[in-house]
Amino acid sequence: METPTLIKLGNGLSVPCVQELAKHTLAEIPSRYICTDENPLTVSVIDHETVPVIDLQNLLSLDPVIGKLELDKLHSACKEWGFFQLVNHGVDTLLVDSVKSEIEGFFNLPMDEKAKYGHKDGDEEGFGQHFVVSEDQKLDWADMFYMVTLPHHLRKPHLFPELPLPLRETMESYSSELNKLSMVLLEMMEKALQVAEAKGITKFFEDGFQQMRMNYYPPCPRPELVTGLTSHSDFGGLTILLQLNEVEGLQIKKDERWISVKPLPDAFIVNVGDVLE
Repeated sequence: METPTLIKLGNGLSVPCVQELAKHTLAEIPSRYICTDENPLTVSVIDHETVPVIDLQNLLSLDPVIGKLELDKLHSACKEWGFFQLVNHGVDTLLVDSVKSEIEGFFNLPMDEKAKYGHKDGDEEGFGQHFVVSEDQKLDWADMFYMVTLPHHLRKPHLFPELPLPLRETMESYSSELNKLSMVLLEMMEKALQVAEAKGITKFFEDGFQQMRMNYYPPCPRPELVTGLTSHSDFGGLTILLQLNEVEGLQIKKDERWISVKPLPDAFIVNVGDVLE
């Protein structure tokens, strides 16, 4: 088998590009990717519970009864789950389809093209795996591309401004639309918490700090042995997740149990981050 392509990380470590690794017929999974957790997530996954679904158009309804019912659902979802699926979100379907297509196209670029967006020394932004701090650390079965998108002056000149067209234009529009959507959701959360007049939440997000992370999970011959993304909590305010296909993989932890998320068509999955919690 050919030597897998390595991606150099900002801290000096080099790790294999999983997408390139997965192109080969693997007799066995490399040991660094094998999850050694004594309680693997797949053992205790609950399938009969479903993440709450919030309809944005109902939230914004001029009918006070409809609006109040949906607002109560939002409050409960944030309080009890910290997650919900958002439908009728108002982001143009053609834009969302373009985002999916262009991201897929990026990951299908030749490796030498993607390597141009690799990490610089001392920086976590860019293409590759993240938070790898030692040669002994277990690796996720995924390739990632992470960058700050808002405010504009924080964009790294070798990343967003250098994205190939039309990906750059598509992501510019998507960034703007998600920023607007985030503020609407935060306003609704203020309303649910009865702090809307004081802008108790939105005032902390008015500068619009936004980061985007694109994750690619290649097929794996032994998926039960690997983890696509190590369990974690998101540190920010809101995470708005767009899944490019209907393959189930996301799991969330509620009441010490792991619950599989079945993504709805044309929906966003919203995660309330540590800052808001």
